[in-house]
Amino acid sequence: MLDRRTLLTTALSLGAMELFPGLSFAQARPLVFATFTGSWEEAHKAVLVPAFRKETNNAPIVLDPMLSVDQIAKVSAAKANPPIDVMLHDPGPALTALAQDLVEPYPVERSAAFKELIPDAQDPHGPAAFFQVVGLTYNPDTVKTPPTSWADLWRPEYKGRVGITNMNSTLGSGFMVEIAKMHGGSESNIDPAFKAMETLKPNLSAVAANPGALATLFQQGQVDISPGNFNAIQILKAKGVPVEFVAPKEGAIAFKTLIQIVKNSPNRELAFKLIEAAISEPVQTRLMQAPYLVVPTNTKVKMTGEIARVLAKDTDDLKKKFVFQDWTTINAQRPAWIERFNREIKL
Repeated sequence: MLDRRTLLTTALSLGAMELFPGLSFAQARPLVFATFTGSWEEAHKAVLVPAFRKETNNAPIVLDPMLSVDQIAKVSAAKANPPIDVMLHDPGPALTALAQDLVEPYPVERSAAFKELIPDAQDPHGPAAFFQVVGLTYNPDTVKTPPTSWADLWRPEYKGRVGITNMNSTLGSGFMVEIAKMHGGSESNIDPAFKAMETLKPNLSAVAANPGALATLFQQGQVDISPGNFNAIQILKAKGVPVEFVAPKEGAIAFKTLIQIVKNSPNRELAFKLIEAAISEPVQTRLMQAPYLVVPTNTKVKMTGEIARVLAKDTDDLKKKFVFQDWTTINAQRPAWIERFNREIKL
């Protein structure tokens, strides 16, 4: 059975073919942007899509929200005629997409906004459209003294109240790397983190499958403290859930989220214009504001509100306070780490 997005894409493509008989179906279809699910789709629909349409005389676009692993699988299965034009990836999946030759180089020389990005966001295979930030999340109703360090998760008063995610998520892998560093390890050696996790088990209440599932545990009152994603926590707060975010003294982890043009896309020019809009100062300024609270990468954006209060005053401050991990090293070992984590870290 055809889903709503497939029907919409087909209808838009057939309409374009009727107007321009020389177009093939692939050439005629609207731009397809594989955004993330949930709040990311909502933010892009409300802010990015209107900005893109304004710059392209209302060019047709379809948002197709899905996980990075599904994006890569879809494009990999149809490399010659990909069903997606623009992908959105955290650092690990972005490297996987590159290794599988699924990505077009970004036309940096044509870009007006690329040079405005902070250096860590200037990736020639696709710029970082925003950062996801991971720190400590806690329930202020039950945790009276705000945590200050990753090490606080091991405090005895949190017995049976700590939540984490597994290593399939970027959050989970990044957290394990930071725990390894605290005990003499690194991106290339997280054995110390696995040893530390054995001593954390008495405090663990749950190992969630993903950050969304972890957020649900806060809503249900099953956990009081955990590593957490800044954006997800703000969404919980907006729903009235008692939860706060704090950057640990070791530094909050920053994950670049890259936006990439799919190789062999029939809509390369529109894909380029969508990405230009995504990294532009006006779009990033709006996405930084409530209710979205997306951490910007464009240096022209003035940090305000909760982001300025909790994370950084400006992009220079951001670079000083955030921890940027070596995902080339992490990605090479991550499959083995995930398998070990699933085998050893059980409740």
